[in-house]
Amino acid sequence: MQRVPARFIISAVRPEQFPAEELPEFAFLGRSNVGKSSLLNALVGQQGLAHTSATPGRTQAINFFRIAERWQFVDLPGYGYARVPSEITQSWKSLIDSYLLRRKALALCFLLLDSRRGWMPHDLELKRWLEAHHRKYLIVTTKFDKLKSQSERHEAEKALRLHLGDAEWIPFSAVTGQGVRQIWQTISTPPSP
Repeated sequence: MQRVPARFIISAVRPEQFPAEELPEFAFLGRSNVGKSSLLNALVGQQGLAHTSATPGRTQAINFFRIAERWQFVDLPGYGYARVPSEITQSWKSLIDSYLLRRKALALCFLLLDSRRGWMPHDLELKRWLEAHHRKYLIVTTKFDKLKSQSERHEAEKALRLHLGDAEWIPFSAVTGQGVRQIWQTISTPPSP
């Protein structure tokens, strides 16, 4: 994978810390530990740009990255089983809602699902929320390399299609790089009005 110029801008814990809306933004959403940071790192060909962890709930702010001086990638806190007090979880939700509702530069959301687990209640809730607020999104199924057999892949795809509707999806693996080219094609193609 070719290295793409990328730099960290800010970890925002309040909406007033969000950077200026100068470039199209692509937000990465999903459960804790689904692979958001690994996807960001794979897209730019830089390990360590976005911090990865085996411990769920490490991303506790909205992290902004400038990519090739053309786009901004936005890594949002994961939802689900992060072991944090409920008041912190609520403050994350308020911060994420503020970003998703008010950000005019937001071009597309990438909704990440773990290929092995499929749709979970929080994923479906977020999908419905994005649709209700007319936010464009694309499903990315992560950890696709962990589905070892053809039958496992077939079952995962079948489960995914249960709630897919008209949404598009791309299988992704941080290990093999599967899906990186298709995701870049999506980012590089201007959205239709």
